[in-house]
Amino acid sequence: MQLGDFKALSFDCYGTLIDWESGMIAALRGLTSRVDRPLTRDEILQAHARHESEQQAQTPTRLYRDILPIVYKRLAEQWGVSVTNAECEEYGRSVRDWPAFVDSPGALRYLKKFYKLIILSNVDNRTFQFSNDRLQVEFDAIYSAEDVGAYKPSDANFDYMKAHLADLGLKPEEVLHTAESLFHDHVPARRHGLANCWIYRRHAQEGYGATMVPSELPPYDFRFNTMADLVKAHQEELRES
Repeated sequence: MQLGDFKALSFDCYGTLIDWESGMIAALRGLTSRVDRPLTRDEILQAHARHESEQQAQTPTRLYRDILPIVYKRLAEQWGVSVTNAECEEYGRSVRDWPAFVDSPGALRYLKKFYKLIILSNVDNRTFQFSNDRLQVEFDAIYSAEDVGAYKPSDANFDYMKAHLADLGLKPEEVLHTAESLFHDHVPARRHGLANCWIYRRHAQEGYGATMVPSELPPYDFRFNTMADLVKAHQEELRES
């Protein structure tokens, strides 16, 4: 199997293209600075992952920008900090400030020359527009949790994408699902018979950061530590062909 075997790349956004962990840590600083004991970065991220995943499962049709204020409130309760509703709502708007990984825009512009680019993300459409502006590329399709009415790792998200691939002139076997999160993306992608590419952004860190621990360690067809490494591998294939 080679990268050139595919006609499209479907991307998770947050954790893969957008550095959501750094964005979360920065946006949560006003809360975590008031906790009566030091919190490690991973402790913050893992607590966030648990509350976010639980809320998404409980209210799958709620917009992501409305999920985050609830997560903020649950974190404050867990850590014994009093917060206002305005603080919670402000956190819900913080995604617009989450930075892109430095290599994402350039890699996407390069890959756009060879593939159709698809977003399959746990986000609402209005919020994603801020991230899309940071990524500096026009995606061929954007499938959000708002569109689906569910959050990954639900099968509904992958069913939705597969059902719309024909609109782009694509078959599922022509799509390489490209993501960081094993929990949100690779486990369900393999369940749906999609080839998969792991962008292992956390390769130099332990644990799973802002994602839940996956129920299994799924196989993957490709693995790269960065989007830049994916581009290099594609260029190498072209040189050898």
